[in-house]
Amino acid sequence: MSPAKVDSAEPLWRAIAVYRFASIGYAVLLVVIHRADYSRLGWAWVVIAVMTAWTVVTTIAYAHPERRTPLLLGADLAVTAGLLLSTAALQYPRAMQQGVMPVTAIWVAGPVLAWAVQYGRRAGVIAALIISGCDFVLRSEAITVVLNGVVLLLLAGVVVGHLARLAAEVETERQHVIQVEAASRERERLARDIHDSVLQVLALVQRRGTEAGGEAAELGRLAGQQEAALRNLVGGALAGTPATGAAGDVDLRALVLPAQSEQITVSVPAHTVRLKKEAADELASAVRAALDNVRRHCGEQARAWVLVEDEPALVTVTIRDDGPGIPDGRLAEAASAGRLGVSHSICGRLRDLGGSATIRSIAGEGTEVELRLPRRAGLPVARSPAAG
Repeated sequence: MSPAKVDSAEPLWRAIAVYRFASIGYAVLLVVIHRADYSRLGWAWVVIAVMTAWTVVTTIAYAHPERRTPLLLGADLAVTAGLLLSTAALQYPRAMQQGVMPVTAIWVAGPVLAWAVQYGRRAGVIAALIISGCDFVLRSEAITVVLNGVVLLLLAGVVVGHLARLAAEVETERQHVIQVEAASRERERLARDIHDSVLQVLALVQRRGTEAGGEAAELGRLAGQQEAALRNLVGGALAGTPATGAAGDVDLRALVLPAQSEQITVSVPAHTVRLKKEAADELASAVRAALDNVRRHCGEQARAWVLVEDEPALVTVTIRDDGPGIPDGRLAEAASAGRLGVSHSICGRLRDLGGSATIRSIAGEGTEVELRLPRRAGLPVARSPAAG
């Protein structure tokens, strides 16, 4: 049996032990009340003593998972059936015909519950049928009473077996969630360490090499390629974590990191950036629209940097490029000419979300687009697609 199943079944085994001891008390009470119906009252008390001793033995044995073997459970079933059948030699026949309970009373349900917990509903049903068969042999004249007992035992076997299976499945799922969370934390820790050390050094080498020129520029270019490759690797580890949260939120990093390339550097926090799915999709679309504009207007070799910042009440995404910048009045001219890529695909998306988009550009010095989205912003409203 798997550890998960053992752990999940422990409360059920303890409940069985409590039930068996309580049922002995009930059997004692019935013997006292119906003592006139016993032809051998002294031997009835001996049976009660054997029931008590066997309950102690099985309780101690069942407390250890490795001892819950078919041999022990089979012995439990056999002992219980034998004590039940002993009633035929202890009670007057008329007492059994009148529906007086056997000396074992409800104690006979113990092995049924044990088989159901250990091996499931089918095993519980089989054990219930065996005990019910013994009860039928004992009181065949009182068929109505026997049928009541059969129904109760079958229900006990089915219900308890089903609960045991559900408990095992829940425990297995819980263990899986714990393992996934542990793996996610480890991936995030490694990503954070790499981001704070190796990636920073490679970015510095790339920048200094480009500034120095000559052979150093080639070294800087190679460092930039390695930085991009390493960021893709780290991003893949982060994207491997569950993107959808319990409340239907998504991790913005998983939507933004795929944009990483040799020309585009994406920097994200080491921890998850949770947003409503609709808001995260729209924000990621705005980022892709901004990067499309960089490629369209600055060329395929233009460099761009995407920075995701996560604050308690605000998520900010900044897209910066090293292109020629946007001449004064160009955005207004594009809007008046019907080219609505920036005003609708970027600014419009953030406006519909309840956020804001700020575009800063200086001719010859590149462009910076800052997307700011409050965490409690509303969901996007319906709007017509914009031309690129």
